[in-house]
Amino acid sequence: MAWVAIAISRRFSRASAGASQNETLPRCRGFRRRLLPQCRGVLAAPLLLRSGRGRGVSVVCAAQGQETSFQVPDVTKSTWQSLVVESELPVLVEFWASWCGPCKMIDPVIGKLSKEYEGKLNCYKLNTDENPDIATQFGIRSIPTMMIFKNGEKKDTVIGAVPESTLLEATSKGN
Repeated sequence: MAWVAIAISRRFSRASAGASQNETLPRCRGFRRRLLPQCRGVLAAPLLLRSGRGRGVSVVCAAQGQETSFQVPDVTKSTWQSLVVESELPVLVEFWASWCGPCKMIDPVIGKLSKEYEGKLNCYKLNTDENPDIATQFGIRSIPTMMIFKNGEKKDTVIGAVPESTLLEATSKGN
């Protein structure tokens, strides 16, 4: 289980907690009950911050996450043959780049599939900025693009940040 710390300034907008824009956060007492009624596993404590212009008060919250994401291994030009082409199992390759927002959205989904189907499906990530030769070879024009390979042959392609069910459907077609 991972803990994520969130700092909230003393003033906040209506959208973030249902209060008027000029209203200030209550002191720590009652914070969790009034502003985060549906949250569980949230810890709140006041934190005094000192700056050159005086003091400001913030509330710091820590929320316990369900689990950390699974890190999907990278594939490169030098490892493509051994990891993808010669693989005994079906392979899902995500073509991505570090600057791509939708790639960051699909990353936890690929990680979840990699963890759930370990031993049945190999999942890898290929950075298109670092490996343009392979991206060009497969005609990657948009990222994220996920390709399913079986026995070294491309079986299916999925483009964009799609739900897990779409990826599962594509991998079942490849079998």
